[in-house]
Amino acid sequence: MEKLGNFICKNKWLIVIISFILLIPSAIGYFATRVNYDILVYLPSDIETLKGEHILTDDFHMGAFSITIVENMANQDLIKLENDFRKIKGVTNVISINDLTGTSIPVEVLPKEIKDKVAKGNTKLVLITFENSTSDDVTLNAVDEMRKIADERVKIGGMSAMVLDTKELFNSQMLLYIVVAVICCIFILEISLDSYLVPILLILNIGIAIIYNMGTNIFLGEICYITKAIAAVLQLGVTTDFSIFLYHKYEAAKEKEKNNDKAMSKAIKETITSVLGSSLTTIAGFLALCTMQLTLGADIGIVMAKGVLLGLICVIILFPALLLVFDKQIEKTKHKNLLPEFKHIKSFATKHYITIFVIFIILLVPSFIAQKKTPVYYKLDTSIPENYGYTQATKALQENYNMMSQSMILVDKTVPNYKINEMVKELKEVKGINAVISASTLSELGIPEIAIPENLRNIYQTDKYTMVIISSIYDIATDELNEQLDIVNDIVDKYDETAIVAGEGPLTKDLVTVTDIDLKNVNYTSIAVIFVIMLLILKSISLPILLVSAIEFAIFINIGIPYVTNSPIPFVASIVIGTIQLGATIDYAILLTTKYLEERKNKKDKMAAVKSALDSSTTSIIVSGMCFFAATFGVGVVSTIDMIGCLCTLMARGAIISMAVVIFVLPSILIIFDKIITKTTLGFKKGRI
Repeated sequence: MEKLGNFICKNKWLIVIISFILLIPSAIGYFATRVNYDILVYLPSDIETLKGEHILTDDFHMGAFSITIVENMANQDLIKLENDFRKIKGVTNVISINDLTGTSIPVEVLPKEIKDKVAKGNTKLVLITFENSTSDDVTLNAVDEMRKIADERVKIGGMSAMVLDTKELFNSQMLLYIVVAVICCIFILEISLDSYLVPILLILNIGIAIIYNMGTNIFLGEICYITKAIAAVLQLGVTTDFSIFLYHKYEAAKEKEKNNDKAMSKAIKETITSVLGSSLTTIAGFLALCTMQLTLGADIGIVMAKGVLLGLICVIILFPALLLVFDKQIEKTKHKNLLPEFKHIKSFATKHYITIFVIFIILLVPSFIAQKKTPVYYKLDTSIPENYGYTQATKALQENYNMMSQSMILVDKTVPNYKINEMVKELKEVKGINAVISASTLSELGIPEIAIPENLRNIYQTDKYTMVIISSIYDIATDELNEQLDIVNDIVDKYDETAIVAGEGPLTKDLVTVTDIDLKNVNYTSIAVIFVIMLLILKSISLPILLVSAIEFAIFINIGIPYVTNSPIPFVASIVIGTIQLGATIDYAILLTTKYLEERKNKKDKMAAVKSALDSSTTSIIVSGMCFFAATFGVGVVSTIDMIGCLCTLMARGAIISMAVVIFVLPSILIIFDKIITKTTLGFKKGRI
């Protein structure tokens, strides 16, 4: 370690220059990394609904589709619009009522059952299919081109339109997230540190680490927009305390060493020894997300674990070089410490430890129950504003056709038409289904198969499958639709056990099932992994249990608050927030406990040891907690994308709650369980305490 410190000090200018040069390939990697805006693609690849999506793409050339509504448009204009849409790359089919009637046959001659489903009043529906998947760049570009061609009379719906709107909304806010997070962090750091320049250098160091992290994401192929949004602010919040620790060690070493290089070398050595365990628990917490069936967990987990590692490397190598290079300027910008000593907080925690512990025990069970009952939503379009194209199309479809969601039933081609017709009749009786359409039902309604255009027939039939399209009055991700889909699956299985019910509704239903399993698995995994690491770091059997219990209590309170306020949280938050909060804030508990162990081993009694631990750790814990809070709170306030805003709000609140629990509750736990701790921790011998 000493050799590494000496090397860094000796080559400080070279390190700074190389670090800035490395920003060039990192920036290229950042902009070249594809961002995915469709969460449903992260479902396990072996589930039936995704197999259905592959069949729609490969066999029907229908990787995605859009139900588009046109208003006050003459037949001739609509036909021209359809032809323009067909010329767009990625569009495979554009079909409206005109494909059955042409421009000369009145719509009124069609059977009422068909007419009312595709044309009502001054509106008509247009079905547009795309060759590639919902979130494929070609599909998104096609929707964008369609919007440019169309005027205000055309409202383009469908999942791809939603993904495109999410992309545009996110891209319009991403820079704001970073600016707000940086401003909030600098404000906290200017108060916390004794130099006006150091916070700028600290943010510069972490900013470089963030760019390295985001640039190396190119090796992952693509990342989710949620990962991109929270990775920077989370990395900023989690790794800031590493930099603060090194700076404090450097300042302390300078008081004993006249040579700055020697002081920094000593600071680097002490920092590596002290923060290695903390960083391991944080990395382990993030990597636990990789155990999720929903691969979004791996997306967030890998990026964040990599971010913490790169952040640590930059703190050990780049930040010391920056401090040495700008040492004179730092000295000129020194100011008095603006933070109070928090004496009242420390004395309160030890003086009232029994009362605090009793409150902890009383709140533990209700907070656990509350977080279990926190309402969760799975609807992916919640954040899209009313003036965006997708929201307008969805509202128009609901108001004019009472159409909220569509599903596709893929039946084996060998199933005879009469069975399909029987299935269709049974499906029509299901509550909430307002339309069931297939090629065979068109024939039954008096439209002979020969009269059905080939492009329309191709939508419903291939050489392997027959498709039946059902429309529901129930919205995606609602209990009503999920119950309806259960009934639909039961009916379909009677006629073809190999049939698949596909579409956004079934995919979202699977999302609910998968995330329910993930919620349990990822929490257990993160606790187990962090427990093992703490076992090795603290060399104790009891302390990992006590510390994890304290932070889990903070997590219960954080996630339980939305239950008390009746504020539903997005499903992503319900899965990942516990693991993130545990991994990111367990360090506070380790810091306090490590100091407590040192004092106990130095023959101080339990009360004196806890007081000493609070004296040396409270300020660091508060600064770390406030930096984590600052990095995420601002984003939570300014974000209009609820998925991101809610995640950041939960992380910000979680940082404050964990900070408070460690400062107030953990000391009472250490005092009350002192005998058990000393008997189950290595380093304590009879007669020494």
